[in-house]
Amino acid sequence: MSLFDHKISELHSKLHKKEITITDLVDESYKRIHAVDDTIKAFLTLDEENARSLAKDMDNQLGNKNEFGLLFGLPIGVKDNIVTKNLRTTCGSKILANFDPIYDATVVEKLKLAEAITIGKLNMDEFAMGSSNENSGFFPVRNPWNTDYVPGGSSGGSVASVAAGEVLFSLGSDTGGSIRQPASYCGVVGLKPTYGRVSRYGLVAFASSLDQIGPITRNVEDNAYLLQAISGLDPMDSTSANVEVPDFLSSLTGDVKGLQIAVPKEYLGEGVTDEVRQSVMAALKVLEGLGATWEEVSLPHSKYALATYYLLSSSEASSNLSRFDGVRYGVRSDNAKNLLDLYKQTRSEGFGDEVKRRIMLGTFALSSGYYDAYYIKAQKVRTLIKQDFENVFEKFDVIIGPTTPTTAFKLGEKTDDPMTMYANDILTIPVNLAGVPGISVPCGFSNGLPLGLQIIGKYFDESTLYRVAHAFEQATDHHKQKPAL
Repeated sequence: MSLFDHKISELHSKLHKKEITITDLVDESYKRIHAVDDTIKAFLTLDEENARSLAKDMDNQLGNKNEFGLLFGLPIGVKDNIVTKNLRTTCGSKILANFDPIYDATVVEKLKLAEAITIGKLNMDEFAMGSSNENSGFFPVRNPWNTDYVPGGSSGGSVASVAAGEVLFSLGSDTGGSIRQPASYCGVVGLKPTYGRVSRYGLVAFASSLDQIGPITRNVEDNAYLLQAISGLDPMDSTSANVEVPDFLSSLTGDVKGLQIAVPKEYLGEGVTDEVRQSVMAALKVLEGLGATWEEVSLPHSKYALATYYLLSSSEASSNLSRFDGVRYGVRSDNAKNLLDLYKQTRSEGFGDEVKRRIMLGTFALSSGYYDAYYIKAQKVRTLIKQDFENVFEKFDVIIGPTTPTTAFKLGEKTDDPMTMYANDILTIPVNLAGVPGISVPCGFSNGLPLGLQIIGKYFDESTLYRVAHAFEQATDHHKQKPAL
């Protein structure tokens, strides 16, 4: 049995009783990484020397401390678009292959305050653009449940590392489903918090109005621990919300009596496989047995979410990625003859095909003559999608549906069909457009591959999401299954 099969609370109890040491936990992580990561490819950079040194120092403190950080001594992986001081941060792109930041992201500072130990940086789709982790500028990540399949993206490395038992938990980022979709594909718990709940300072921007950092764990309780540690107002981030951070752990009561659940008919319609649909209906039956009620509703503008998202996110990416020009940081082309040539060659050599595709789409949508027809229209539709959620939440406590329309697909199966690839995020994208929180929890299997249940909540009501997710988790055993690597 791996130490990482225990929950955070159980590991802390063992540490306090001196049944294990922090060095044991760090050893467990690197031992597992060295055993399986040649296959899984979840990590881009390891910080082994620093992590082992920190573990040794913290072991020496164990007997002398009265107060401990929320994540004291626990190994974590960090997605490679979250900057870490003096630890390489590439965003999965060759254009940042030599970038060593000089500061920590706010969430990394909060992890240090909580006394977690960073094990390394996790592989991802380049600049978080992708749904399969095949767009990494270095190598694709593989699904621990079946290495012929994708783990999902863009936080594929973050999710695969947790599913494979390489770290206890990880941080990812979610722009259109990039935490929840791979969490569904790999059978773990992934939360996209309300926009503004967690600081984006130090998260390399893809689409600033959509990006949100969130926790990835094996169970709901650990997810609440991690969100507790990273949440809160940040003066360094103008989009950080000045709202109280509740005690998320206190919401894990198992009680959902009287809870009213909305089930959008659009989320169980065309494109959703029978196995996925049946798993959601089975989950609703479990929650009914616990005292909740559900009713079918409509989110009528969700059918426009995919087009709206790709116009808005690509437009923001076009602007955000203009800073990568070979002048200030990152890789620079050696063959340029003048400044314009430097820009062109650096970006041509440094960016992958998917990043170029989205920059071109975004630049087109923002260009003179098309701005009103595409970008402004997409912003108006975004408002309608947001209003759909607000209307449903006037009566219901949560919205429930599948996280993804299918299980994971095979590596290489959809690389030549960008539109089909984009459709994998069709059920997660509306959550980002509206800014509401959403969590994916394991709810079954199909042909040996995990299925995910998506629970969507009101603004800044992650507590209710945790209450529902935890009650469902306690009534089932899907989260106890592990891949046989």
